Amino acid sequence: MIAYVIRRLGQAVIVMFIVSVVVFGILHLLPGGLVRAQLGPRATPLAVHDLTVQEGLNKPLVVQYGIWAWHALQGNLGFSYKLNQSVASLLGEYLPRDLLLVGVSLLFAIAIAVPLGIWQGYRRNRPDDNALSTIMLIFYSAPSFLLAVCLIVVFNIWTNLLPSTATNFGANVGTDVRVLALPVMALCLGNVSYFSRYVRSATIDNLLSDHVRTAIAKGAAPRRMLARHVLRNSLSSTVTLVGLTLPYVLSGSLVIEALFNFPGMGLLFWNAAQDRDFPVLLGVVLVVTVATVVGNLLADLGYAALDPRVRLR
Repeated sequence: MIAYVIRRLGQAVIVMFIVSVVVFGILHLLPGGLVRAQLGPRATPLAVHDLTVQEGLNKPLVVQYGIWAWHALQGNLGFSYKLNQSVASLLGEYLPRDLLLVGVSLLFAIAIAVPLGIWQGYRRNRPDDNALSTIMLIFYSAPSFLLAVCLIVVFNIWTNLLPSTATNFGANVGTDVRVLALPVMALCLGNVSYFSRYVRSATIDNLLSDHVRTAIAKGAAPRRMLARHVLRNSLSSTVTLVGLTLPYVLSGSLVIEALFNFPGMGLLFWNAAQDRDFPVLLGVVLVVTVATVVGNLLADLGYAALDPRVRLR
């Protein structure tokens, strides 16, 4: 297991190095360059030259990359010239809210999808399974923004049960918990349909395996058989999906946060794109990329913990 972890960590470091090179390259391929983005199109050549020298952009690219990578490792991701604040402090302010939104939605999605998928697999091709499969397919096919709009119409416009904006969401979750309901539901519905379909397939495969047939032949109760022989093996695919879905949910929450005006990293990215605040955009991209690598790494480690055969690959 230790060798497997070391091998996966080494691969993650290599991927992060390649990503850092790509992000650094994008930073220097911006239209007009970073200096023009900061000073504007009407900046004089003298002002452009002074800022270029001041920020070390006249040095060789290899030297610039070394300086940028060293600063990034120390948490210095640049400065937002639109918000007059460092990118690291902005991410530190917005990212915890994003993690709360994404974390709660994923927990609810897993809590609903796992028993739902196992039940569908156990009741496969019966009327209740067909009805649930149809509902899940609708949720799976619908874009997240469409689900969000439907939730706003039903729970805010028609019934006025929940607020449609989360502008005042702050540190005191106890007083603001209602504003999380609709964003969490919008992210949760798509993930429930996504997870439950794979859990259903894994459950069907496990029910047809030899060891489950043997347990049934010995007279094992259905509940005991599902809990002991099916659940753990079906969770392997779920762990993999959670690790791979984490970056998708982080990036996909951009539209959800813009719709509900939720002050998270997605809304920060949306506003930065409108203001052409490139350091903030690249800082968010780098965070999502790190989440992708970490998500894949955690998925590999979780899969190896559930299935010892994976460690030998």
